[in-house]
Amino acid sequence: MTFLSEAGWLNARRLRDYPRIFLAMYVLAIVMVLAVSADGIGPGNRPLGTDFMDVWSAGVMAQEGRPAEAYDFAKHFEVQEAALPWGDTDRADIPFYGWCYPPMFLLLAYALAFLPYLAALLLWMISTLPLYLAAIRAIMPGQVALVAALAYPGVFVTLGHGQNSFLTAALLGGGLVLLKNRPVMAGVLFGVLSYKPHFGLLLPLALLSGGHWRAIFSAGFTVLTVAGLSWLAFGTDTWLAFFHSLEQTRTFILEQGPTGWQKIQSSFSAVRMLGGDIPLAYAVQTFVTIFCGFWIVRVWRSGLASELKYSLLATGAILSTPYVLDYDLMVMALPVAWMASYGLREGFLKWEKIALVMVWILPLFARSLGMLTGLPVGPVALLVFLFVLLRRVSYEMDGKQDGCTKAVPAV
Repeated sequence: MTFLSEAGWLNARRLRDYPRIFLAMYVLAIVMVLAVSADGIGPGNRPLGTDFMDVWSAGVMAQEGRPAEAYDFAKHFEVQEAALPWGDTDRADIPFYGWCYPPMFLLLAYALAFLPYLAALLLWMISTLPLYLAAIRAIMPGQVALVAALAYPGVFVTLGHGQNSFLTAALLGGGLVLLKNRPVMAGVLFGVLSYKPHFGLLLPLALLSGGHWRAIFSAGFTVLTVAGLSWLAFGTDTWLAFFHSLEQTRTFILEQGPTGWQKIQSSFSAVRMLGGDIPLAYAVQTFVTIFCGFWIVRVWRSGLASELKYSLLATGAILSTPYVLDYDLMVMALPVAWMASYGLREGFLKWEKIALVMVWILPLFARSLGMLTGLPVGPVALLVFLFVLLRRVSYEMDGKQDGCTKAVPAV
């Protein structure tokens, strides 16, 4: 058990070499996918960047003067169908990617749609990835940490889906990094994060508990400003269409899980995956959210180190929403970086290193292991990490001075 509890094998050399091996694997996989792709259509008859198709096609509809119709699945599919040369592919075999985001994100989609699909996808990826890396570098400087951040499997999953998770992690991580010294700018980043509002459920609790009033007012002003700009650009009908679409999003996309329970990494999906009904799934999800909220209030009102506060909030952001997919696990790179930095400075408790390894590698295997075993591997792993994190919080609150293992040498 010492092999796992102490994880003494996780030394400086392995921290340097293993991420490079992962990076080499990603490059090889990307080259192989591109080699068998043609005209933007990749393996499995899916567009390259898969989920980016809903962003780009919604932007096209906005440019055509019908932004509200992006929330109409049938009309949205017509645009996606015309986006790529599907050839003789049967219409029923062309995948559809629904647009569920608030109109604020439509501002960015509108701008991206000025480019052809593949060019827009490339621009989206190469412009948002450095933002995520900048957030990690601010948390944990150094080349080794930067390479590990780039090799984080969530990066590979996000690239494959053309998703917005780089931006989400950058906004949350950047906001927390700036919170102490530049609270107004931190609030701006938190406000922009409202494009994905279900990841900000616990953020107000944390800011209120910590007394970060300047960030709170800045975030509120930013939300109102961005929402107002989207209203001026796309009109009242678009906002009404978004609100009307929420019922369909809840009843079909969330409760029925057409994307697959193994891809959704929430407590809600774990219950559904194990055969539980919808009321039970909501009850469990509500309990987990309240539990995270309780600890966030307690920790953010304390004098504990910022790394512990920020790690708990980022982890809670993932655990508190019923709809979080494997590419959204990009956000978990933040608590991994904060806890690694804290452990290198203060020493690691037993099981902390292996918990960090588990979360670091989770995006690569959460979905596949879920499919193979029929078990909610991802949600369970996230809950295990939460309790490891709370164990450290309790240890620090109790003021104990023994029990730490020797830290991995700083690299």
